[in-house]
Amino acid sequence: MPEILIYTTNICPYCIMAKRLLDKKGASYTEINVDTNAGMRNEMILKTKRRTVPQIFIGDFHVGGYDDLYALDQQKKLDLLLK
Repeated sequence: MPEILIYTTNICPYCIMAKRLLDKKGASYTEINVDTNAGMRNEMILKTKRRTVPQIFIGDFHVGGYDDLYALDQQKKLDLLLK
């Protein structure tokens, strides 16, 4: 399974939903909370050109946010990325 990285904040319903979906798939991930470290927020913005959370990476592929992750799952493409 590829490395999964998810940038989150403390109070973010979409972050919670993204983590639940990944948990349901049995995927392990590294969570970076950008609330606790301003440097990590800046890193996320530089990597993604986006300010919103969650921002999800599967391997080198930038999925985007929860809506993008959910869409991949609905299209039956998420399982392929997680292999």
